[in-house]
Amino acid sequence: MEQDDFQKSLDNAEAQMRKGVLEYAILLLIAKKKIYANEIILGLQNVHLVVVEGTIYPLLSRLKNSDLLKYTWEESKSGPPRKYYSITSKGQKFLDGCNNQWKNLEKAINILKK
Repeated sequence: MEQDDFQKSLDNAEAQMRKGVLEYAILLLIAKKKIYANEIILGLQNVHLVVVEGTIYPLLSRLKNSDLLKYTWEESKSGPPRKYYSITSKGQKFLDGCNNQWKNLEKAINILKK
């Protein structure tokens, strides 16, 4: 495999891994505090899970439609009102399940790496 093909394959694998954990990461952020979309994007970028607005909004809609989160509109000191997201009780139960699944996956991968 040439270096360019290798790098493309590696980049694709990384993108798929990030995509697989993005909803989980979003729920982790929202579970900490009521938060608006730009703060979610910044929180993800701060841990190098770079996303763009075009990616985040469909995920937020899907999570809301699944009753895992809800939102309220709140006035902003600088600009128009903002949509603040918070986790629902169903979302917290789902997140608890994700936390357990993550621990199991991490354990399995660590065993395989040995």
